[in-house]
Amino acid sequence: MGEWDPELHRLCAAEYPRLVGALRLRCGRDAYLAEELAQEALARLCRDWNRVARGPSPRAWLYRVAFNLAGSHWRRLAMRQRVEPTLIDASAVLDPSRAAAERMDLRDALDRLSRRERTVIVLRYFVDLPVAQAAQALGMSEQAVRSLSHRAIMKLRTALSDDILPTEARHGS
Repeated sequence: MGEWDPELHRLCAAEYPRLVGALRLRCGRDAYLAEELAQEALARLCRDWNRVARGPSPRAWLYRVAFNLAGSHWRRLAMRQRVEPTLIDASAVLDPSRAAAERMDLRDALDRLSRRERTVIVLRYFVDLPVAQAAQALGMSEQAVRSLSHRAIMKLRTALSDDILPTEARHGS
């Protein structure tokens, strides 16, 4: 960031309380999350100020970034809530030490995969990307993604008990 810009300072000072308030409404009244998101949006505004200041509305840019950050937060939270139950069964929830041990076992097994195999598994079964999108993200063919997925799942099956693999992984889809 370059020299001190009084316009940036004025915008940050004026908008911070309103931005936090708007994010509290957007985030289910979670004050801490709203403040964290507002601070991140303001940090990005400061980082990109030279470009944003030339745009039509720095204030609108700030709110768009803040609301995009909120949307990303909720998508990550929803993904985590969708994925975690596939990693542990109901009995493990009753036994937190078992759940922690299974998560550690899964992390250890993933660490034993090659970087490419691990990346394919993460994209396919944790991020839930279809084969075509995973292939595009990795810059490889769909067949290569299927082959890597199959090889990685076989390695994971060897390292883990079948019951903590995602359902789709058990069927090799």
